[in-house]
Amino acid sequence: MEGDDLQGDDLTTWSGLATLLEWLPARLDEQLQRDSGMSHFEFGVLYALGRAPERTLRMSVLAGYANSSLTRLSRAVARLERRSWVRRRPDPADGRYTLAVLTDEGAEEVERATPGHAAAVRRLVLAPLTTTQQRQLRVITQRLLEAAGPGQAWALPGG
Repeated sequence: MEGDDLQGDDLTTWSGLATLLEWLPARLDEQLQRDSGMSHFEFGVLYALGRAPERTLRMSVLAGYANSSLTRLSRAVARLERRSWVRRRPDPADGRYTLAVLTDEGAEEVERATPGHAAAVRRLVLAPLTTTQQRQLRVITQRLLEAAGPGQAWALPGG
């Protein structure tokens, strides 16, 4: 059994990454909750809708971008609807689907939240790294994404 556990450099590498995976989302949530009253997940939903054509995406597509179940996404969108930042409507092209639409109020809110969020990302992720380390992190992240799942970081077409 001894050979099956992580030790030495492997353990050090993994424990650092595992700790970062716990701490970073919490720090991003703290900043967004404090400054904008939304979670990092909710910001991601608003951000994705804001970059989509006509600020509209099918819920199933949005769930894919967020690596989320439709149930979790639906709960988040319901919270955003209560704040009048998002509305849902049937997809006129195929009524089996539901569209999420960013409202004008939601667009204003994500625009207000973006500078603070970007500053937090710079402070927590980018500023501690040299330009070379940032490039290495992009390569490392892509390889880890390929090993873990879909293989691509979230991005909207053309964005």
